[in-house]
Amino acid sequence: MSWLTGPLQYSFMQTGAVAAVLIGATCAILGVYVVLRGMAFMGDALSHTVLPGLVAAYLLGVNLLGGAIVAGVATALGVGWLSRRQSLREDTAIGITFTGMFALGVLLMSTVSSFRDFTHMLFGNILGVTSGDLIAISILAALVLLCLFLFHKELELTSFDPTHAEVVGLRADRVRYGLLILLALTVVVGIQAVGVVLISALLITPAATASLLTKSLPRMMLLSAAFASASGLAGLYASYYLNVSSGAAIVLSCTALFIAVSILGSLPTPKATG
Repeated sequence: MSWLTGPLQYSFMQTGAVAAVLIGATCAILGVYVVLRGMAFMGDALSHTVLPGLVAAYLLGVNLLGGAIVAGVATALGVGWLSRRQSLREDTAIGITFTGMFALGVLLMSTVSSFRDFTHMLFGNILGVTSGDLIAISILAALVLLCLFLFHKELELTSFDPTHAEVVGLRADRVRYGLLILLALTVVVGIQAVGVVLISALLITPAATASLLTKSLPRMMLLSAAFASASGLAGLYASYYLNVSSGAAIVLSCTALFIAVSILGSLPTPKATG
């Protein structure tokens, strides 16, 4: 068991392990709503639209997470506003915002002499999480999970039966705005682990894996969080021992779990004899 406990003697591995669990659980639990509502494209779009906020914060020498939060929340509100117009469908609004913001991020990156400065933003580096980063991640994760707990009934009702939600007085559009903002914050939480390019996988794949095993929302959230946390730790160790990209290793671990569950679920159930 030394291969498992040995790396934890280093503080950066301890910090990375805590971050992996926090990020995985937060992304996975919110990801259940993303999957149920068919918002996978929105999650992918938000993950890319935080790029200009990150780059601008880097160039200004201010906190990167702060820049990402501003860009992510602005995008969420912008998409919500654009999609409310009768002449513009939501997927069109997402496509316009997604490509425009990502292009702005690339343009800002081109003003710097080397793209290597932004590698950790694009692909993540969970081994590089500092104690300060961990505090910020913990605060954001706690905020997101607290909001999901407090507004669980509203989110569940508008996810499964938006018509009934309107009848009982719930404003589905306001709930959706809130969910978009939480999604933006969750994307910011996950960037340190898997980066801008791969964060949508951490939101979607564990939730999709859990949906193959249960239709109960609480169980789906629990399984999704467990799958994402386990994948985060597996990616952490793979990055440490194999010297590979932590973000890619985490996402591939999520993908491997999804494939394994899919295969097991497709196997014929043995008939009882007696």
